[in-house]
Amino acid sequence: MREDLRPFWVKQTYLAFRATWINWFVRPRCAHLGAHATIMSPWYVDISGPNITIGHSFTAINTASQRVQLGVWGREAGQGGITIGDACLMSPGSRISASDEIVLGDGCMLANGAYITDSDWHGLYDRIDRAAEPTPVHLGDNVWVGDHATILKGVTIGDNSVVAARSVVTRDVPANAVVAGNPARVVKTLNPDTPRYTRIDLYADPDQTAQQFKDLDRYVLSKNRFWFWVWTLIYPAARRGG
Repeated sequence: MREDLRPFWVKQTYLAFRATWINWFVRPRCAHLGAHATIMSPWYVDISGPNITIGHSFTAINTASQRVQLGVWGREAGQGGITIGDACLMSPGSRISASDEIVLGDGCMLANGAYITDSDWHGLYDRIDRAAEPTPVHLGDNVWVGDHATILKGVTIGDNSVVAARSVVTRDVPANAVVAGNPARVVKTLNPDTPRYTRIDLYADPDQTAQQFKDLDRYVLSKNRFWFWVWTLIYPAARRGG
């Protein structure tokens, strides 16, 4: 990670602008978006459809080429929904596509390119209509979905479980399990009694955590000089001497 050369007040100005963008353009797309949402490059996030509810301390990391996408395409207008718990993370290119119901518990993490869907969207023989029977997807608390892993229709994943990179989950996963492969199978069991530190813990008091991040920025960025930072924008090679 490259050193942040912005002065503290410059970063705070940017964060204020980003928060304004989120409140004006992103929040109205959700039925509910909790406090302290950190949506990086929020102009790239794609949120469409009704009944999208997101808890506090949501983090979404977007780039121009890899947008976070949340979409609900219900069977009728106003139907279907996505519920995301507190302190969840969606990494670049991760997607959630709901026909009827997708629920993520608190502290879930979706790695780069992860995909969750509750429908095949088309039948093998009927390529026009989706299946009549809903097949909701439920993730428990603290589930980690790895890089470019896919969670398919009708799956329930228990608390604390991990889906390895590139896996395709087609059946239920118990709590405290690591699954891998296509189709994914249990390859390891986690000890539920081993202490762990999760995003649920990090954001247990979201106001306090936000203040701690601000205080850390103030400490780390206080030495930065405005005109040197401007010079690095014009002449990036100046970073080598900074």
